[in-house]
Amino acid sequence: MAFTFFFRDRHTLEQLADELIKNKQEGDSIKVWDAGCAMGPEPYTFAMILREKIGKYWYKSVQISASDIDENNHFHKIIVDAIYQKSELERMPADIFEKYFSKYDDNNNYLIVDEIKKSLKFTKHDLLTLKPLEKACDVIICKNVLLHFTQQQRIDVIKMYHSVLKRGGLLTTEQTQPLPAEVTHLFEKVVPNANVFRKVDL
Repeated sequence: MAFTFFFRDRHTLEQLADELIKNKQEGDSIKVWDAGCAMGPEPYTFAMILREKIGKYWYKSVQISASDIDENNHFHKIIVDAIYQKSELERMPADIFEKYFSKYDDNNNYLIVDEIKKSLKFTKHDLLTLKPLEKACDVIICKNVLLHFTQQQRIDVIKMYHSVLKRGGLLTTEQTQPLPAEVTHLFEKVVPNANVFRKVDL
């Protein structure tokens, strides 16, 4: 089972959210695809970061699609139930934890509030089919995924991402994984210290 935790790489996700809302008007719809979401901490983290930045009413216009190959059919129930062990939540800010989680049982399990939970849907999806899960995305998050692919697979997947992002849409990848040279013309880096890229329209 893939293991991750909430608010991992917070710095990148904060900058991604800031870049996203720079070019949006309050109330605009926001469509996010988190590809390779594992058990859900990353898309739920981004959801909470966005909610903090844009407020309750605008957040109603946020739709987050989370996907993973999920070969063991394990992630769907975890993400839909939105119940997590306290050990997965210890790196998040205390105020965020108190605002968006409630105690679920006496076994140190905590439940994400409905406002965040309902904005996210999970779909089992294999990126290597090159069939996009979503179209007209504002943001694609693909972290800790591309490093498992061959160079040609990375190129093909990133080209697919470019095709489904809206004009000016944003892509973020793991910090250790530079874009292959063959696709660098498709994106421009928009922050100096994180892998946040904006789509270049050809």
